[in-house]
Amino acid sequence: MGNREDKINALRREFQDINTYNRPTYCEECGGVMVFKGVGEYKCEKCGALAYDDYGKARNYIEQHSGVTSAQVSQATGVSQKSIREMLKESRLEIAPNSNFFLQCEICGTAIRMGRYCPKCETAYHRNLEEKARVRNEKMAGFSTERRKAEEGSKRFKREES
Repeated sequence: MGNREDKINALRREFQDINTYNRPTYCEECGGVMVFKGVGEYKCEKCGALAYDDYGKARNYIEQHSGVTSAQVSQATGVSQKSIREMLKESRLEIAPNSNFFLQCEICGTAIRMGRYCPKCETAYHRNLEEKARVRNEKMAGFSTERRKAEEGSKRFKREES
């Protein structure tokens, strides 16, 4: 019984770790439903009040204060640094060109300004995925309605004479 509860608790923790960037769902002013308008912006159906999710807050702050650090963005907006790092890895935000801070490619360790991989490793990574998909599709070809050439004709059922 404890094993099942452990699995359920692990799934709950995993679900809680999914970053939703604190998306507003109901208007704080009138209780109306917030409708997504794009770029992290939400507008109330009833009163027209605007609200922003974490991405919208961080992006707006960065646009108004170019060259700020993630710590400064976090302090000014209330968006966690973990969320800011995730936005950088998802290529939703980009590190300023004049910054001394960089992310590292998860494969080769090269300094990058956004994303998870440098352009060279990203190309290789996607080629590898495509190759794996091609091999998997070739293996699955035997499960189709097509007949293999090697199985055609009477050779398949030829009896050996002793």
